[in-house]
Amino acid sequence: MPATAETPGSSPDLELDAILANRAIRIVVCCGSGGVGKTTTAAALALRAAEEHGRRTVVLTIDPARRLAQALGLTELDNTPRQVKGLQPDSAELQAMMLDMKRTFDEVVLAHTDPKKAEEIFANPFYQAMSSTFSGTQEYMAMEKLGQLRARDEWDLIVVDTPPSRSALDFLDAPARLSRFLDGRMLRLLLAPARAGGRSVFNLVSASFGLFSRTVTKILGAQLLTDLSGFVGALDSMFGGFRERAEQTYRVLQAPETAFLVVAAPEPDAVREAVYFAGRLAADHMPLAGLVLNRVVPVAAPSLAAADARAAAERLDGLGGHQATADVLRIHAELADQHDRQAAVSGRFLRAHPGVPVIRVPAQPADVHDLDGLRAIGATF
Repeated sequence: MPATAETPGSSPDLELDAILANRAIRIVVCCGSGGVGKTTTAAALALRAAEEHGRRTVVLTIDPARRLAQALGLTELDNTPRQVKGLQPDSAELQAMMLDMKRTFDEVVLAHTDPKKAEEIFANPFYQAMSSTFSGTQEYMAMEKLGQLRARDEWDLIVVDTPPSRSALDFLDAPARLSRFLDGRMLRLLLAPARAGGRSVFNLVSASFGLFSRTVTKILGAQLLTDLSGFVGALDSMFGGFRERAEQTYRVLQAPETAFLVVAAPEPDAVREAVYFAGRLAADHMPLAGLVLNRVVPVAAPSLAAADARAAAERLDGLGGHQATADVLRIHAELADQHDRQAAVSGRFLRAHPGVPVIRVPAQPADVHDLDGLRAIGATF
């Protein structure tokens, strides 16, 4: 889509339709800060891929907000892909889902342990806390769920809507963070009692580590240490497989079959985050397809400068009888000024990443809350 006006810096146009039509691209990841229309962009991309390009598509949101469900006409989203109704044509296939990190963790346990061991893990208080609330679990499970969807090979295209802010890229760190956790000294110490063949966790730890164990017990508490040791011991047999799958998914994200889109609005904070995202993706050798710059103010007559429009309005005021035309000229001047301010702000990204393709999506006259609104956005791709 061409720019509505000149923008500082140079960048090629981002052709989103070409990405959606490319059968070699199997995953599109949308990342960006909060409040920039990232969820709406992901939904519009998925809908257009299904309707216009005939691709069987699933859109996965990791953001706990419910806007994706509302825009797609679904009453709720959960860990199971749900069919979106009302597509055009009827043969189009689009499903949507929202990551449930606890349910995903449960599925991993059930798939990689026997039923008795799974029951033991589910009953462990430390597992119950970790699978629901611990920092980092969501990112681990996002990597796991994406890997599951790709491995099932049921969809032509997977569109991922990530959480807002810089945590959107935390799932890229999941394999490395998991490896550090699994290889850490603390974990090895906690695993030792579980592998001891029935000896009491505290007897063994005390005998082996003396002052260290008493300090850990004092800090964590006896019950928490028991729960943690039992949890780690129960999961020991499946941790390696989880790490291997996470690393495999990471490699898929680096492959040409994946396209990352940084979504931003022409506002200072959002553009600053977009600059960070693009730099981070480049550092991690992730395939950045381009920048989606949302909510750009359109200008109907870009060749008419704001100052000239105001001067013409004043001349018409002097002549009299042309109030409506003068008002239109002043409205144009306000919009042109706003567009220029947006162009100056977005220029920061273009200067930092001049070779990254950019698409400028016009601001919509109303909030997008249904399929027709998503189609209107998709038509600008």
